[in-house]
Formats: sequence, structure tokens, C-alpha cells
Amino acid sequence: MDKRENKEAVLLPGEIEKRSFEIITKEIGDRTLDPFEEPVIKRVIHTSADFDYLENMYFSPGAVEKAMEAVKNGTLIVTDTNMAKAGINKKKLASFGGEAVCFMADEDVARRAGKEGTTRAAASMKKAAELKRPCIFAVGNAPTALFALRDLMEEGIVKPQLIIGVPVGFVNVVESKEEIIKAAERAGCPCIAARGRKGGSNVAAAIVNAILYQIDDRR
Repeated sequence: MDKRENKEAVLLPGEIEKRSFEIITKEIGDRTLDPFEEPVIKRVIHTSADFDYLENMYFSPGAVEKAMEAVKNGTLIVTDTNMAKAGINKKKLASFGGEAVCFMADEDVARRAGKEGTTRAAASMKKAAELKRPCIFAVGNAPTALFALRDLMEEGIVKPQLIIGVPVGFVNVVESKEEIIKAAERAGCPCIAARGRKGGSNVAAAIVNAILYQIDDRR
């Protein structure tokens, strides 16, 4: 190992992140990004090492700014997996009076899913909607969660502060994202989505964290 390789090997976590973002910025080059969307896209790339997100990230007009205001007002963040919940910086979120929850493992959600013949993900979205609290929904795994949110919005049961639609996979994934984008547009709800097959719980958490960190950065 030469001296340069050894230097890179002993970088501390904060230094690694800083260096990673420098590399991302360099590889993006002269491309101009919306100043509010740019930190979100870069953090997603940082999480996934996938520059395809430069092309497939969808933002409704003002989505990041509106999400930042919602977070500052202590909104609840609802995830469709405990993995996404675990990835959110909960200390930072709590500093704004918010919290992150996931209802997937709740017994009442399992019973409801069985009774209604649906998935726990869909049932967990319904449970969150019934709380009658301002919510950001961060969906990184289950297309059925996005379909459920679409129906809940169309029925006037819930109006999310933000929908993050980034499930990953092959079955109904692309369709669910396109449906939630259209439903959000009709309902006037902010939406951030990763069009296509790519996404995941880590991407959902990265988007939330990018919003949290940007609030501090813009103070």
C-alpha cells in the first residue's frame, strides 16, 4: 500500500463523507441543479453510489421547501419499513419537535391487513392517516403503500405534507410511483419520487435526512 492509499484508509467517518461529496460534485460537473433539490440528489447518490438518480428523481414544484417547513412544524414521519425509520437521523428530527414511526409490526395492522385482504404496508398507511396528524410518508419498499396513499388522498382522508415514493423492485414498482405522482398532483401534495425500478429504504431515509440537514444549512 502506498502513502496515498494509507492516507485514504485512515480517514474518519466525517472526512469520508466530506470527501465523498466532493467526488460526487466533481462527477456531476457543470450540470445545474435546483438549489433545494441538489442536496437531496447528492445525498441519494452518496447513499447508493448510483448517478442514475441525476436523471430519475422527480420533485413536484417546491417539494423540498414545503417539506422543510413541515419538519420545522414538528410533522410526523411515517415509514413503510423499520429499516427506513432506523436510517433517519432521529436526534436531528427531534430537535424540530418531530418523530419517525413505522407501524408495520403492530398487531392491529396485521389484523387489519388480514381482514381487508391487503398488505401490512397498505394497512399501516391507513393507520397513519387515521391519526389525523400532519404526516410525511417515506415509502422505500412497498408499492402497495403508495397505492393505499393514492386511494386515501382521492377519498379525502389524508393530505400528506410530503410523499416520498422510492420503492425498489420489479412488481408494480414503476406503476405505483407514476400513480402517486399523478395523485399528488391532483391533491396538491408535495411529492419526491425516484422514477423507474430503483430506490429502497436507504434512499427514503437519505431523502429525509437531506431535508433535515438542509434546514440547518440554511439557517
